[in-house]
Amino acid sequence: ASALAAGNSKVIVVNKSSWAIHEMYFSPTDESEWGEDQLGKQTIEPGEQFTLSGIPCDKWDVKVVDEDGDECVVESVALCADTDRWVINDSDLLGCQAATD
Repeated sequence: ASALAAGNSKVIVVNKSSWAIHEMYFSPTDESEWGEDQLGKQTIEPGEQFTLSGIPCDKWDVKVVDEDGDECVVESVALCADTDRWVINDSDLLGCQAATD
């Protein structure tokens, strides 16, 4: 069972980037293993949002994979509250690509 299943909060992920997000993984900031893909068969297109359920209040490292297969890890994302919003924008993804190229 995933650690994410233990919580009951909702997080709205808003994609304000120019790329579709095809996969999203969470890992507690003090661990190195990624959980399962939170999007499943869903894709978050540019300008769209997606609601994740069961995200416990914590700080997470979040790995997103875009339409080109580029992976981006955003560290120490604090997610909490019943309906928290997390916005992903171009600078988040471009910063990751620059760091991994």
